[in-house]
Amino acid sequence: MHVSRLTSKVIGDKTTTADQAPAIRVRGLTKSFKDLEVLRGVDLDVARGSIVALLGSNGAGKTTVVRILATLLRADGGSASVNGFDVGAQAADVRASLSLTGQFAAVDEILTGRENLVLVARLRHLGDPGAVADAMLERFSLTDAGGRRVSEYSGGMRRRLDLAMSLVGEPPVIVLDEPTTGLDPQARLEVWQAVRELAAAGTSVLLTTQYLDEAEQLADRIAVLHGGRILVDGTLAELKALLPPATVEYVEKQPTLEDVFLALVGDTSAGLGAGADE
Repeated sequence: MHVSRLTSKVIGDKTTTADQAPAIRVRGLTKSFKDLEVLRGVDLDVARGSIVALLGSNGAGKTTVVRILATLLRADGGSASVNGFDVGAQAADVRASLSLTGQFAAVDEILTGRENLVLVARLRHLGDPGAVADAMLERFSLTDAGGRRVSEYSGGMRRRLDLAMSLVGEPPVIVLDEPTTGLDPQARLEVWQAVRELAAAGTSVLLTTQYLDEAEQLADRIAVLHGGRILVDGTLAELKALLPPATVEYVEKQPTLEDVFLALVGDTSAGLGAGADE
């Protein structure tokens, strides 16, 4: 009952004026692969300039939603729009509005970081690709590493370069499909900081993840996808309110392994300067 009320509240009260229309809007989305129903009527909104985390176990349909939004897969039913453009009828406009970053960094290891960015700027037919590349290197604290081959980059640096490449041309919407899979704790913190900065600059972010702590740290809203449907969609506080109030008990708090690790190697989340690149 609580889940149904919250879902109704979150989905039913959306503003539909043109100026405040969501960056991503999904309604009644369905998709099957032969006899397997993957999506059974998914409803989801991503407000402009916000981070929405889409949670779900393996096989829940997160990547299917992402592929439909990116025009890589056609839905069987329902509707979806990105930046006001219908993903089925206006695919070219959707692709111009959205950038997709997958689970693994799509960078050319033979090229330098700067050369990767110049290549993407040229593919997007932007003027002065070199200036675009330099600006993105500075934005993601990679200027000192821009002349090095990507094969020499750490995992966190590759992911930051991947994000920078995704933002060449300043798409208003970015989809991050499990962006910290396989990264070490330090690299995860670097990516988290980069994602926060994206949203702060006005980029709308849809984040799919299996890491609950990642959703807690980054998301303005959290949606749980299970059995082909969104079970609940709300803020972290709203989701926590679904459970009975916590009882107050005295517990001696021991440091976590993450606390120990960061105490030893240093917390890089406060800044992504040259020290984080070593």
